[in-house]
Order: sequence, then structure tokens, then C-alpha cells
Amino acid sequence: MSTRVRIFDTTLRDGEQSPGATLTTAEKVLVADQLVRLGVDVIEAGFPAASPGDLDAVRQISRRVRGVAVAGLARATASLADVDAVWEAVQHAEQPVIHTFISTSDIQIQHQLRKSRDEVLEMAVAAVRHAKRYTSEVEFSAMDATRSDPEYLVEVFEAAIRAGATTINVPDTVGYAEPVEFAELIRTLFERVPSIHRAVVSVHCHDDLGMATANTLAAIREGAGQAEVTVNGLGERAGNTSLEEVVMALGTRPARFGHRTTGINTEEIVPTSRLVSSLTGMPVQPNKAIVGENAFAHESGIHQDGVLKNPLTYEIMTPSSVGWESTRIVLGKHSGRHGFAKRLAQLGYNLEPEVLESVYQEFITMTDERKKVGEDEVVALVQSRLVAAVS
Repeated sequence: MSTRVRIFDTTLRDGEQSPGATLTTAEKVLVADQLVRLGVDVIEAGFPAASPGDLDAVRQISRRVRGVAVAGLARATASLADVDAVWEAVQHAEQPVIHTFISTSDIQIQHQLRKSRDEVLEMAVAAVRHAKRYTSEVEFSAMDATRSDPEYLVEVFEAAIRAGATTINVPDTVGYAEPVEFAELIRTLFERVPSIHRAVVSVHCHDDLGMATANTLAAIREGAGQAEVTVNGLGERAGNTSLEEVVMALGTRPARFGHRTTGINTEEIVPTSRLVSSLTGMPVQPNKAIVGENAFAHESGIHQDGVLKNPLTYEIMTPSSVGWESTRIVLGKHSGRHGFAKRLAQLGYNLEPEVLESVYQEFITMTDERKKVGEDEVVALVQSRLVAAVS
């Protein structure tokens, strides 16, 4: 098992499928440039068969970026036209990847594809073989893998690897799995797919039950070598596994994951998050792990006192390690005297103890009466006290 986990970023493909998150070609190129700075291993730049615009965006990114693989998504259809469209788009990439997929769960085979298992197996093999004619790097995904019959899944993955797939992807397409179950599935594949050693095992988890990151980490612990993720957890329905959560979990708890690493420049995480949020118009919730504005903010007096004495008391990573400027002391009804005094000092006010106590008591009274007291109001309160002291 390699100690390196590849980060396959699908913000520009699966992330863009989030309702309202559509990007123009120019915006996709901007995000791709930032993903290169971030240090991802693979950029899934789009779904070329979806539209001429998407094909052009993938083509432009393929021609532009270097030092990173560029993938395009292709359905495994009878005509194989999707595979041809991906190659048209990625052929100029430094490291072109064709990513093809088909559903393997009975519910999707019967009700969406209206095929038999045998037909799906044949289509999967045909798509991989066709893609292999174009490039050495072919990824095959068994869509809705977590609701598929494990016996059939083993058969399909073995056939895909024998047809030339260099990466096999295990998607929790509808966010159905839980960590113990998902880990067992990955373990089963390693034990039962004879040719598994010839391919990288990848996982792609959705967050419908809020377990995408937990499932991805469980799979990595079992030996998965690639995590498919998006910036800010962007994606259809409840979103995808968050890039920032997986990367920082591996970095913060290395012993728990066999000291496996990524190539991510973590200080670029927050700048990347801000860019993606700005361009897609999808705000990041304040309490979002790693990149939310409250991720390193403290209002509780107990917490403020602790982090001011030693940040390790309440912060398991430094703000600067992911691209934030610093810890943020927030003035509110739960603030203690230590945090209040520190924040005032940061604002340029070092008050005498008796003045500080007077201002603090009036501030607490204000916060009891109102949900939020702005820092400009606190400054005005301080200034009024200082003026009164010299009058």
C-alpha cells in the first residue's frame, strides 16, 4: 500500500452539478489554476459530452495546466460517443485521464438503464477498452456501488481491470453507506478482486446522511489510494466529500491513518475555498469545518481564555496552516474578561483595570439585551468612557 493518497478533485464536474453553481469557461480555468497551486493530483474538469461549452472548458484546461492530470467523465454507452468526446477534450493534457462509469446496483440497472447485469458488464468492458485505445490512464466507476450486490461488484471490477482500467472507483453515489459498512466493502474488494493490485482503488462519497468524509477516511484506512473530493464539499444534493476535511484529517491525525500523506499545499485551502464560493455563488456555512468563518473563532470566555494562554487548548491545527490569517476572538455575550481585554488591545485600546471592568460590564448588559453587538459599538463605548475620564 502506497503511503501517498491521491487527491482527485471533481469540483469542476460533480461540484458544478450542484444546482445554481454553474461556471463559465473562464471561471473554470481560474479554478483549475488555483487547484494546481493547491496541489491536487487530478482535476476532473468536466463532462465533455454534456455540452459544447463543457467540452471546450475541459479542452482549454487540458492545454493550460501542467504538473497535474486532467480527467473528463464519460458514460459507458453502446455508442461509446462519450469516450470519444472526453478524448477530444483531454488529449492535449500533460497527463490525460478518461473516466468512464456505469451503474451496477440492481435498482439503477433495472429502472434507469433497463438492462441486464450481463449487458452492463459488457458495456463497462467495451468503454474501458475503447478508452484504453486513447490513453494509458483509464478510470472505471461502478455507480451506486454501495447498493450493488458485492458479488457482482467484484465481477465488474475484475473485468474492468482486465480490460485496462488503472483506477477503479467505488462511489457511494447516494450517500447511503456508513463508515463500518463502507470499510467492509473496500476490504472485500481487496480480498476478492484477483487483479486489484494492478489498479488504484478510489472512493467517491456523497453526503446525503452527513457521512461522506467519515466514509472516505474509513476507505483510506483500508488501503484506498485515491479520494475523490470537492472544495467546500460542493456537489449535487447534499454535496460531496470535502477536500479540506480529508486532507486535514490525514494531516492532523497521521497515526490513525497509517501516516498516509497527500501532496496538498494546505496554506492554499482557504484561498481556494473563497475563490470557489465567490465564483459559484455558493456561500460557505459559518460553522463549516476548516473553511467556515467560525472554524477558528472563539466567543466563549472559557475558550478565549484557553487559546490566549495556549492555542492548543482548543485548536487542533493552526489557522495559518490552512490559509487563515489568525485565530479570531469574537466579542459576544459569552466573552470573558481575558478575551474582551485582548480584543480591545488588538483594536488599539489598552485600558486601566477599573475602566476595563466598567466597559466590560456595560458591554455584557448590551449583549443580554440584543443578539449582536458590533465592534464599532464597542469602540464607541470605549471612547465615550475615555472621554468621560478626562473631562
